[in-house]
Amino acid sequence: MKKGISVAGNIIIDNVKIIDGYPPQGNLCNIRAASKSTGGAVCNTGISLARLDRGLRVSALGCVGGDSDGEFALGRLRGDGLDVSGVRVQGGGVPTGFTDVMTDGNTGARTFFHARGANASFDFPHIDFDSLSCDIFHMGYALLLDKFDAPDPECGTVMAKALRAAQKKGLKTSLDVVSENGGRFKRIVTPSLKYCDYAVMNEIEGGMISGIEPRDAQGAIIPENIEKICRALFAAGVGEYAVIHCPEAGYMACADGKFVTVPSLRLPEGYVQGTVGAGDAFCAGILYSLYKEYEPARALTLAAACAAANLSASDSVGGMRSLEDTWALDKKYRN
Repeated sequence: MKKGISVAGNIIIDNVKIIDGYPPQGNLCNIRAASKSTGGAVCNTGISLARLDRGLRVSALGCVGGDSDGEFALGRLRGDGLDVSGVRVQGGGVPTGFTDVMTDGNTGARTFFHARGANASFDFPHIDFDSLSCDIFHMGYALLLDKFDAPDPECGTVMAKALRAAQKKGLKTSLDVVSENGGRFKRIVTPSLKYCDYAVMNEIEGGMISGIEPRDAQGAIIPENIEKICRALFAAGVGEYAVIHCPEAGYMACADGKFVTVPSLRLPEGYVQGTVGAGDAFCAGILYSLYKEYEPARALTLAAACAAANLSASDSVGGMRSLEDTWALDKKYRN
């Protein structure tokens, strides 16, 4: 009997502001609208999974502060049916992690200003692997979890140690990362890959790990390089599936050598209300598909539709919908 999916990592409050354009330093812009929502891998991916399938057991693992933002996050997770027994409430005045998200109302492009808060306290001992009941253990985000990004003498990082512990319990493991420039990216992310059954990331992140450029000088995707990036992820230790997503398409490389591409949906002008959490929605579609044992093309198709659903709202989960409605969205805009 299947046991569901656990999502461990960042729990964040997103303070989303829709602005009329990002200003040069020292200049002013207008805030057209403001809203508060949950964010981070646990909320974005976890809630997206729960909304896809209300019968799916989704459990959350992480830390929040003992403040109103922490109550808000826990309320949202519970409201979507997630098991929050694995979420620790930090005392001592530690705030819940938050991000101020500035979204350009004309383009949907966003800029993030982040405070780690209680996420910086989330650590390996907070996860009870002996009692963890799930089939897939997904963790994110590498590079935003201070304790898990710390070095480990045996596995390279504490995050790698956590993924190894999950594998030893017979769970399938998955990793998500954030984009960050500089040498820290490859040093922190690479050790975890050898303990990942699935790796899901965007083309920029995959390029930083592999050292392979995903785009040409004009900014166009180089499909053969995306496949090389996926193969590099396997060489780094990924076990079963390496998945790359970008605005143009989704790509999946399989351990048996198969490489599949599915284009993104062709959305009409004015459809996109924001891009916060689109990658997490895509990831949720992949995790759900692998949980349900979909073949690769179907998995990428569902993931693309999940991302498209996300794009219809300015926050990270407001556009997510049921599996039936997500497939309907694919049918409407797949051409």
